[in-house]
Amino acid sequence: MHTLIVVLHIVVSLALILIILLQTGKGADIGAVFGGGSSQTLFGSSGPTSFLGKLTAAAAVIFMLTSLFLAYFSGSRPASSIMEGGSPVQTMPAPAGQPAALPLPEGSPATPGGTAPLAPAPQGTPSPPGK
Repeated sequence: MHTLIVVLHIVVSLALILIILLQTGKGADIGAVFGGGSSQTLFGSSGPTSFLGKLTAAAAVIFMLTSLFLAYFSGSRPASSIMEGGSPVQTMPAPAGQPAALPLPEGSPATPGGTAPLAPAPQGTPSPPGK
């Protein structure tokens, strides 16, 4: 039933677009700009409603009814989740052979990519020439 209403809603919306685009506006004549024809009234001639006007009204009513139906029934459907019925995640302890991370000494940069202080040269190595 829900799928049928969705298909009907899409068909009616496309039909409504086409029906509206097929209609001509009131006073669309070039003569209406210069004071001729039906431009004597404020909103154009008030003749009988055309077939496209009646078809537009019918399509608009069907569109609104299907919109209300879809809005009402989309909120009442039970929400489904892929997480329902799953087993809880089990955590594993860390292996005993790996050491824990050592805390950084004070004064050293906490961010990776920072420059670490240089270690003093070991005893017995020659210093660079010129110093």
